[in-house]
Amino acid sequence: MKKWLVSFCFLLSAYIGPGQAQVLDRIVAVVEEDVILERELNNEVAAITNKLSSNNVMIPPEFVLRKQVLERMVVDKLQRQLAAKSGVQVSDEMLSASVADIASRNGLSVESFRNELSKQGMEYKAFEDNLRNEIIINQLRGREIGSRVKVTDAEVLHYMETQSKAGQSNSQYHLGHILIAVSEAASATAIQKAKDKADQVIADLRGGKDFKQVAVSVSDDDNALKGGDLGWRSIGQIPSLFSEIVTTMNQGDVSEAIRSPSGFHIIKMLETEGAGQHIVTKTKVRHILIKTNELVDDAEAQKRLLALRERINDGDDFANLARAHSDDKGSAINGGSLDWVGPGALVPPFEEAMNKLAINEISQPVQTQFGWHMIQVLGRENQDNSEQFKKDKIREEIRKRKIEEETELWLRRLRDEAFVEIDLDRL
Repeated sequence: MKKWLVSFCFLLSAYIGPGQAQVLDRIVAVVEEDVILERELNNEVAAITNKLSSNNVMIPPEFVLRKQVLERMVVDKLQRQLAAKSGVQVSDEMLSASVADIASRNGLSVESFRNELSKQGMEYKAFEDNLRNEIIINQLRGREIGSRVKVTDAEVLHYMETQSKAGQSNSQYHLGHILIAVSEAASATAIQKAKDKADQVIADLRGGKDFKQVAVSVSDDDNALKGGDLGWRSIGQIPSLFSEIVTTMNQGDVSEAIRSPSGFHIIKMLETEGAGQHIVTKTKVRHILIKTNELVDDAEAQKRLLALRERINDGDDFANLARAHSDDKGSAINGGSLDWVGPGALVPPFEEAMNKLAINEISQPVQTQFGWHMIQVLGRENQDNSEQFKKDKIREEIRKRKIEEETELWLRRLRDEAFVEIDLDRL
């Protein structure tokens, strides 16, 4: 049935009858029950070309670039199809919140951000569509991969011991990566062909060819169109497959071909550097929470807190009032105390208000998703949090590494098991 569908689609896209030249759009690929149109491919190629040019990356031959872009579009479409089947959706409210967050991180209002996109030649609707797709795919990967990945305390401790013995605890690596993909069901001949290709790429790189240009042209990795740049990583963030190799490399070195179920990997050490002490400011804080409900609206909650604040200023004890009135029962029993907290331990509106308070100062009512708070800071101190920070960072790095390894295999299987027909003549 699918073979027939492919033939029919390509036949339809190739046929242009009288008066139909402006109606039909050529199909460049069939992906399961969906298609990718030549117009879509052209638009994506143009966007990638502009991005590569702005990053001063040499543009590969048109056929090579179109092939790379189309392959990425195929994998992207397969993920979106799976997301749709799995019921993964992004509400308009979630999308709006994500746009506002991106605008805020760029120091802009949403309106200013829209104007900035327009100046750069990007339609806001296109930006929203791309962002929605990105969120959907991230949620899908979280469901399919992230939920299965666990990191134990034993793994963290083992990694720290290994790292300490190797003397690499403070090292950071800026890596480039190229993948010459091999199907899991590939024949011995196909595997050898991929190995020969990888060896030739290594020879070219060691001979002075630009890494970014080569990655864009030949890599089958998800980062290919970024010039194969993996960014800065500690040893814990580097896939275990080649983490040991990386520690033996100097800046500028290109590794031998590294075999994995996905194919042959090539690593280049772009830069290295060390890391230092981690100092954090901890705050001793307590609060009184009034939750809103059918009987207590925002105005009433604020009114109650202001009355309590006035009583404290008149000499009543904060702890006693917290025990009697706070809706946070976990802290109320301790007089509202949250004890010593570090950065990121509390929700942003609470933490932002807390950080503005002087020692012993009591805040005005502060709203969070939990209700309305009155906050008092009892103390602050700087602490060397290097050890705990290191453990937390290692745990996150191991998790990211595991997710990356699982994602690579998952995407390769998704692509290999899917029905995809590409019209090479349209490339």
